[in-house]
Amino acid sequence: MTSYVLDLAGAGIGPFNLSLAAQLDSIPELSVRFFERNPSFAWHPGMMLPGAEMQTSILKDLVTATNPTSPWSFLAYLVAHKRFYQFLNAEFEAVPRKEFADYLAWVARGLTSLCFGTSMHEVHANDGVFSIATDDGAITARNLSVGVGKMPARPAWAEQLPKSMSFHSSEAAARLGEIKVPRVAVIGGGQSGAEIVDALLDLNSVTAVHWISRRPNFEPLDATPFTNELFTPGYMERFHRLPEELRLVHTGRQVLASDGISASTLKKLYRRLYERKLESAGEPDHGISLRPFRDVIAAERDGPEIALTMRNGFDNSIETLAVDMIVLSTGYRFVLPEFLHSLENRVELNSIGEPVLENDFSLAWDGPRENRIFVLNAGRHSHGIAEPQLSLAAWRSAVIANALLGRDHFSLGQLDPIVQWETQTHSTQLSSHMGQAAE
Repeated sequence: MTSYVLDLAGAGIGPFNLSLAAQLDSIPELSVRFFERNPSFAWHPGMMLPGAEMQTSILKDLVTATNPTSPWSFLAYLVAHKRFYQFLNAEFEAVPRKEFADYLAWVARGLTSLCFGTSMHEVHANDGVFSIATDDGAITARNLSVGVGKMPARPAWAEQLPKSMSFHSSEAAARLGEIKVPRVAVIGGGQSGAEIVDALLDLNSVTAVHWISRRPNFEPLDATPFTNELFTPGYMERFHRLPEELRLVHTGRQVLASDGISASTLKKLYRRLYERKLESAGEPDHGISLRPFRDVIAAERDGPEIALTMRNGFDNSIETLAVDMIVLSTGYRFVLPEFLHSLENRVELNSIGEPVLENDFSLAWDGPRENRIFVLNAGRHSHGIAEPQLSLAAWRSAVIANALLGRDHFSLGQLDPIVQWETQTHSTQLSSHMGQAAE
């Protein structure tokens, strides 16, 4: 381990810390190390299902938005693998998720600041530095970057179900092939739920698939131009300035901008169901049931099966359904990593128990301002729905780099948004607060 003080120590090497590492690779004056407990890079391996596609443009990669000449762009990856022209000729409506994962792994193999097979165990703040215990010994750093990802979220009603009868979508690639029971319920109306339903329809062992969602219908991702303005630096910095109660209201309204289903996936599923009806000559298809606007209120094991109880929001009735297996496409939740528990009481929390993030993505805590704890993928309610997405990863990494340097290494000023979000008196304040280094 290092005997000197690092400028930044990163915990976890997923896409967000990988983006930060790629951006900092262009700033040799900063000493940085990123640590990952797994032996090599892997991005959501449990959701690498056949045909899965990205919902983000290839230009919204790790670096391009703020550092287009970086050697770690997706276009540089295509050129390095001699696939540039063939990729263009393929005219993908959306990039295959497996290819983007391969791009991320290629970057991870090329960066020298990454340390795999090493975990952080404990962090203490002492005399203007963080003392960090790792598998390979102790290190010290002036700043931390936490990118360990979120934990799979399981509804309260599912907590008592045995693992043999239920699993989270994050395990789908490994668990779907093991399913030998006939009746499976998929809970969740987002992209992962749709992809799992599509995969289940290919399994001979499964004779009935029930797709259950709390949403009123199986609704598409809103990726229209004006909605995509929510995924811009100009919107994010204005969102961060709002009172907390307004931010919580806005994120609740914007769910389909970040967690809807790709139109291509919906079309594929609808066509599959249409073809099934053709094959059944108009007879009811008992092999698939789509149940939107259902809120599961109980799940009780009854021998080899599970009895689901749901409230139907369409007609306000109560339904029951017997299944043999449940797949939970119910999202993820932020949990403060164990290695930060020594600082837990020093971190400011918002009204819903999440950490408060400053405009540069660092935790609001009672320690010295020059010792920042940057937390990635925890700012949905502080910075907006784009914060957990790949869309602004490169820009956020550049903001953090500028904060570490105390100067504007990356130029982050933006044109006025096309949409006037604030009242005129506020919208005339055009300085980019996040783009300026904190004093």
